[in-house]
Amino acid sequence: MTHSTLPSLINAIEQPFSGDQSRAIALFHLAFPVANLADTKAFYVDGLGCQAGREGPNSLILDLWGHQIVAHVSPEACQPQKGIYPRHFGLVFAHLADWQALVDRATNRGLTFDQPPRQRFVGERLEHYTAFLADPFHNLLEFKHYVHQEAIFGAVDDRRVGDR
Repeated sequence: MTHSTLPSLINAIEQPFSGDQSRAIALFHLAFPVANLADTKAFYVDGLGCQAGREGPNSLILDLWGHQIVAHVSPEACQPQKGIYPRHFGLVFAHLADWQALVDRATNRGLTFDQPPRQRFVGERLEHYTAFLADPFHNLLEFKHYVHQEAIFGAVDDRRVGDR
């Protein structure tokens, strides 16, 4: 997403989901810790292709596919966690080609995969493609695409969530 497409996104945000007047469309916001802004830009802007927004001496706003994430320099930058739980964030792509394009970009830019790209639950309702990246500060990002869109929020009778 580029800043030039933001006005059309803002117009879309003012429209409710599929005629459901009880839910508004909104942008997601996440603040997360980093040790420095130079490595933050190298990973998120140069590596993932995020657009950089406002920058202060200790923070940087990033456009992550139309969502606002904000890196804050913290003296207690993240320590590595054991595995992908409990904390990670990312995106669910509507189209497999977009997920693959991100995986290809990450690979070509030499970004670190915490878990390499793979397919899970093949042939089942929960089938999806997933990949985990680790930023230089041990923040984990998951990027996925579900083969069956109802699995994103639905399929509630299936109790499997994650690897636990």
